[in-house]
Amino acid sequence: MEEQPKTLRGLFTEAEAKRQEIELSWNSNSATFQENLSAAIATYEECLKVADQVSLFSLNETLDDVSSGDLQYMPINYYLAELILKITGGDRKSYLQRARASYERFLRLLDLHGILSKADARLLEKYLDSRDSFSTASATDAAARRETKISRFKGEKELKRKLEYLRRNPAALENDDSALRQLQLTNITLCVHQTYQSLESIAQELQILALAPPAPPPDLSQDPGDSRQRDDRGLDGYSERLDAPMSRLSGPGPILSSDGKPLRPFTLLDSRQRLQQGVFRPDHNLPTMTIDEYLEEEKRRGGIIGGGGEQSGIRPEPDEDNFEKADAETVKARAWDEFKEDNPKGSGNTLNRG
Repeated sequence: MEEQPKTLRGLFTEAEAKRQEIELSWNSNSATFQENLSAAIATYEECLKVADQVSLFSLNETLDDVSSGDLQYMPINYYLAELILKITGGDRKSYLQRARASYERFLRLLDLHGILSKADARLLEKYLDSRDSFSTASATDAAARRETKISRFKGEKELKRKLEYLRRNPAALENDDSALRQLQLTNITLCVHQTYQSLESIAQELQILALAPPAPPPDLSQDPGDSRQRDDRGLDGYSERLDAPMSRLSGPGPILSSDGKPLRPFTLLDSRQRLQQGVFRPDHNLPTMTIDEYLEEEKRRGGIIGGGGEQSGIRPEPDEDNFEKADAETVKARAWDEFKEDNPKGSGNTLNRG
């Protein structure tokens, strides 16, 4: 028995459940998260195909012509763009451009049906005039930019509060079409508010990526398996070596281009051996000799005087029983005192006196 094709309501319900599960996940870099992300993106894309096949939204319709139940399908492109921005790895620039295209389709759909407010319609015109430098606030006036950011933050907070209030009683929404319509329109307004913030972030990130140097082309002549064996790495990239080979320490790719321009920072060294020796060196100078070796060297150079005597500066202990030496020391001290009395300090300097 062949599987019956899913309806738009069934696909959308399945996609919403996957999106809510992704929003509750915390590890966005895990393989399971990326698999669930890819599945949710594929489901939303299937929703868009079904909506296009049944011509869900006509170009000649206005907001009043769209039923309250169909309003929930208008933000599909917005949900798709939000999920695409969560993809990690691969070509980041292509993901940003893909998400930006989904945001644009979402805004154009609302604009065709007259759902955008006057302020949001003016922002859309501003965005279409300068996609690569789009900003929701003034880029030159800091005060005006701050006021705009504060105003948009308060507006977003109010929309979230109102949306939470409308969602508290889902049973009443099923029986009250006006309440259901108000809920869907509030959700769309919040999505528009966050869309312009995402478009501003995408423009800034694309500008940063444009300044990055181009990635070097892969070397197709080298077998990846051989390089892993030479580096002692397994299939998972793990290696028991503590010192990486020179090819990995110096960075991938060539240093200079064909016309002699540097492609990445490098340092000129006298030899490859010097680079290897400097990898695990401490950041301070180590002693080159022990303390005993230093003292021996100072003795050899005459920096240390040993053996006592007058040169050592050590006065011998006086012998109290040697009266002749004591008398000689006394006479010498008296003579020195008499000399200082006869020749006061400074008396010999007579050259610079007035």
